[in-house]
Amino acid sequence: MTTKADSKKRVVLPEARPGDVFDVQCRGEGQFLLVRLAPPKPKARMSRAECLRAIAALPLRPKMDWEALKAITREP
Repeated sequence: MTTKADSKKRVVLPEARPGDVFDVQCRGEGQFLLVRLAPPKPKARMSRAECLRAIAALPLRPKMDWEALKAITREP
């Protein structure tokens, strides 16, 4: 089987699936080796209780009061 690179240097691999990641190794004059890498495992989602604990531990509140913010950002 042969394939041709397009103007963006892309080559279609018949066995590749969307999202596959390959390691490209140059083996010498005009020879390349593609090694399909294992996809990373997705992180486990936080449970509802973990989310509530995280929100309680680090609430989104400003670190300074309004007057201090105005003093920093306003011109005299």
